[in-house]
Amino acid sequence: MVNFWRVGVGQFSRAPNDLGTVIALGLIFSPFTLRTLLFLVVAGVAFVILPFLTPWFFQRYGGRVSELETKYILFLLFGLGGLAVWAGSEAVLPAYVIGMVLAGTVGKDHMLIRRLRTLTFGLLTPFYFIRAGSFVSVPALAAAPLVFVALFLAKMSTKLAGVLPTVRAFGYDGHDGVYYSLMMSTGLTFGTISALFGLNNGIISQSQYSHLVATVIASAVVPTAIANARFLPRHLLPEQQREFNETVYGEPVGDLDS
Repeated sequence: MVNFWRVGVGQFSRAPNDLGTVIALGLIFSPFTLRTLLFLVVAGVAFVILPFLTPWFFQRYGGRVSELETKYILFLLFGLGGLAVWAGSEAVLPAYVIGMVLAGTVGKDHMLIRRLRTLTFGLLTPFYFIRAGSFVSVPALAAAPLVFVALFLAKMSTKLAGVLPTVRAFGYDGHDGVYYSLMMSTGLTFGTISALFGLNNGIISQSQYSHLVATVIASAVVPTAIANARFLPRHLLPEQQREFNETVYGEPVGDLDS
């Protein structure tokens, strides 16, 4: 559920892949029972009604000290997410769809987005990653480091093989193209969600989970560090921000007294 605003605030570049992965996981591994049917019916009705109900609710009860807009969003996320877990599916599935159907409404309220970002990244996300990290076995990683290296190289090579030509095709050449390709090849949140799904459902072992999560973390940190350190398109940054980045990466910014 903590990934809701990665879609809702407009980061749609990876949303179709992520949503497709959630649906695939649900179709392949979730049990199809009466609970599943109830979840699908309730979620379907909610997704149809929410684009009409939400603007009315915000106009009627918005702007109050009690922050009813935030409570309304959290109620939807926890309600449908809990129903999804009860039905044997994943809570992130309704969260992603809610983010997409409400993006047009919620995206107009920049203050609400900031509050939700603070709540999500300041409170909810750390708890999720602490839980996901608590299942990682360091001895398992130390016992087979080459497995981690192989998985990391396979993940990065396959991602770059698909992203880099696409970026080049849209006219981003040189360092700009490499930068965008590296940044689009990262993955953290959804990779851990998929791995945790496999662990919770007995599809993978703790050792396999440990290597997968370590690979996911490395695939988020290493490309980002390389992209920012060597390929950052500084010519697209405002002058003040450019000087800040150059200072951070240890490059001279000129005579400070001039």
